Amino acid sequence: MYEIAVSGTEDEKISAATIFCGASLIRGWNIQEHTGLFITRLLSPAAPPGFSGSESHLIGYAPFLNVLLIGISYIDCVQIFSLHGLVPQLAAALMPICEAFGSYAPNVSWSLSTGEKISSRAVFSNAFTLLLKLWRFDQPPLEHVKGDATPVGSRLTPEYLLLVRNSQLASYENPLKNQSKTNRPSRLSYPSSREPILLDSFPKLKRWYRQHQECIASTLSVLVPGNHVHQIVEALLNMMFKKINRGGQSLTPTTSGSSSSSVSGIDDSSPCLKLPAWDILEAVPFVLDAALTACAHGRVSPRELTTGLKDLADFLPASLATIVSYFSAEVTRGLWKPAFMNGTDWPSPAANLSMVGQQINKILAATGVNVPCLAVEGSSPVTLPLPLAALVSLTITYKLDRATDRYLNLVGPALSNLGIGCPWPCMPIIAALWVQKVKRWSDFLVFSASQTVFHHSNDAVVQLLRVCFTTTLGLNTFSVASNGGVGALLGHGFGSHFTGGISAVAPGILYLRVHRAVRDVIYMTEEVLSLLMQTVKDIANNGLPTERIEKKLKKAKYSMKNGQVSLADAMTQVKNAASLGASLVWITGGANLVQSLIKETLPSWFLSGHGSGPDSEETGGMASMLCGYALAYFVVFCMIFAWGVDSASPASKQRPQFLGKHFEYMASALDGIISLGCNKATWRAYVTGYASLMVSCTPNWMMEVDVEALKRVSNGLKQWNEDELALALLGISGIRAMGSAAEMIIETGI
Repeated sequence: MYEIAVSGTEDEKISAATIFCGASLIRGWNIQEHTGLFITRLLSPAAPPGFSGSESHLIGYAPFLNVLLIGISYIDCVQIFSLHGLVPQLAAALMPICEAFGSYAPNVSWSLSTGEKISSRAVFSNAFTLLLKLWRFDQPPLEHVKGDATPVGSRLTPEYLLLVRNSQLASYENPLKNQSKTNRPSRLSYPSSREPILLDSFPKLKRWYRQHQECIASTLSVLVPGNHVHQIVEALLNMMFKKINRGGQSLTPTTSGSSSSSVSGIDDSSPCLKLPAWDILEAVPFVLDAALTACAHGRVSPRELTTGLKDLADFLPASLATIVSYFSAEVTRGLWKPAFMNGTDWPSPAANLSMVGQQINKILAATGVNVPCLAVEGSSPVTLPLPLAALVSLTITYKLDRATDRYLNLVGPALSNLGIGCPWPCMPIIAALWVQKVKRWSDFLVFSASQTVFHHSNDAVVQLLRVCFTTTLGLNTFSVASNGGVGALLGHGFGSHFTGGISAVAPGILYLRVHRAVRDVIYMTEEVLSLLMQTVKDIANNGLPTERIEKKLKKAKYSMKNGQVSLADAMTQVKNAASLGASLVWITGGANLVQSLIKETLPSWFLSGHGSGPDSEETGGMASMLCGYALAYFVVFCMIFAWGVDSASPASKQRPQFLGKHFEYMASALDGIISLGCNKATWRAYVTGYASLMVSCTPNWMMEVDVEALKRVSNGLKQWNEDELALALLGISGIRAMGSAAEMIIETGI
């Protein structure tokens, strides 16, 4: 099949490309992976023998490439490429296609066997929109975009995709990394070009990307009348608003956001509209600025603006990317007046808005989150920021079929993220408008709108975190499942096939969808720590006696009498709670948040007076002891998530620094240099539990800790009569600690 796609006739090539695209959706991991690899090669056909000319040889493969591009543009196929780690290779194959067809004037069209004709702009738009989708699916590790200071924008760039692709190619060529022949790609799996690819190889794409970044970062620069871009802007505006008679007045501004005018005499058949796609894209931001400014000043009605935007998107579908980025940036800047969604100027969501608000409250309440202050008020004026109103109005003009799915899938996530980030109730308004158009999407749209609550209320996030703990441990009575466990945490999604409408959403699923909404991640870490401690106290108070703790610590089990639970069962629950807490911290902020936990949050917690209350006597209580063990598991789990158990990953290089600081902190507290405010039983349980986990689970870590700090911690353990644990800690620390271990053996007689 691959050979037919490469060397068959034109019709055979197209048929083979169709079969390949269908095979990418077949269930079967190996079939999907090999099909994906073949498709990336097919998107980079070699130049025919003896080819010469100023144009790219890819132009001659337009019908074949177009079939491939359309076939893999759907969301399922893009997900499959992402799952197999093929996004960088696919991106590297798409960039030459974008560069070639975007630079080619649409003077020639190709006829397909179906009778349809395609132009270079169609091939370019299909390749370009697919390339943009890949930036959402091949995201960098979470710690790159989360932490103490969140970057202005994502660090995922075309350069990043090419860097990953070049690294993958280097690993293919390195015999030391591919010693197993069974794991090496076949000959057909290699990229057509085995040379490293840089973004400088695609000057048009690079220029567009720089303009895209500038459009996001600041308002548009001055548009000089009479130059090449100005002429294209005039032609596009005339095409978009050709039915509007403005007495010869142009909508083209000479500066961003202005309402100046000039005489427009360019017909919609102007040669400016027959330029290559890259030239058109360069002018689109100025077109959007002029159209939005005209609408804001009443020279263009909202309906005319929406129709004009649709004409622009139909003329060059690739312009949807610029429409999304420009409108998103303008919404963020907040310079435009609000648009009243009254059904006269803009579409009205009134028919469904109240229902959407009720369903949002119902979903969240069923999960255990109640935020009454965010209810949707039906009587107040319904408004959206003007650019957002224009964008959502544009999307609802599209017919829903496979031909438009690939474009709506490009706009949809951006529209959702934009609506969620805007003031309440922008996202419910968007959901209500789309529910009017597609009622079968009602559940999904309402669920998406419900996530907005967590962007506007930290209290809602804390409530959700609390429900995650109580549901996982089976401590609540109202949750999706009362037996606890991972099944209760993650559940089985949501749906409307249950009696009474939409079912409750599992709290873990909901948090996975909204955790990126958390703006103050440090605050959330403190809340997770607080909820962990409260959960442990709830576990301890479940009928467990609090007297004679010292005797109970020496026993492994307790029989269940009158509702009392055994210490072993309590410890199992404590481990589960600590594992959940560490997972939430890791998901919320990645390695940067774990570092902050070790450096700041945890030391501050021990210094503060968290041990006050009836259970804070010097001998300690069951709850205090379990809190200490919970913290030990919590910290170790966080470290493992962030830096791994071994030293194979690049992240593990950061581990010695923070591990050493934490041991230094413990040593200073044991020596009395630092005065702690927490319960003494909690501190003792934490230190002994942490040391025990180091010995039993991560002994290699001790080779990375300063030996003096290790000696001080071991001496502190010895003072607590934990001689065996102190010796074991020194025993796994290598030759450096051998002398101290020998001294302890002699002193204690172990």
